[in-house]
Amino acid sequence: MDYYFLTMEAFRERVAADHFLEHAMVFGHRYGTLRSEVSAKLGHGRDVLLNIDIQGAAAIRERAQQEPELKRALVSIFLAPRSMAVLEQRLRHRATDNADVIEGRLRVARQEIAQWDRFDYLLLSGTIGEDLRRALVILEAEKMRAARAQPPTL
Repeated sequence: MDYYFLTMEAFRERVAADHFLEHAMVFGHRYGTLRSEVSAKLGHGRDVLLNIDIQGAAAIRERAQQEPELKRALVSIFLAPRSMAVLEQRLRHRATDNADVIEGRLRVARQEIAQWDRFDYLLLSGTIGEDLRRALVILEAEKMRAARAQPPTL
């Protein structure tokens, strides 16, 4: 999916026009997922992976209750660090944020991790390669669910 950089006014106009499946302010920045982008890809039989936060996932789960195409396609995976110590080490190793920002991110992470059970799957993060491999296994398994599978031609 592409990124679009909008003025605050344009963003608000799209929110008011219900163009987003979800939108939120995260760490001082506004983000949203355009409904048209997701619908077009699902309509062409493509898989769509959204990298969104807790707020966005909750909004999409709620929206899926009114939109059959989205409900049928929705599979949620909570990607979590193996421990808070691992997360803190990763944040400090990145060296992109000061100590106060890191502490803020850790506070938010604790609150978010507590909501892991609202998702279909919990994926405890290892390496990027391991995480990708396990996410692809989930995707393949979900494609074989009776509600999603294409039955054989008789």
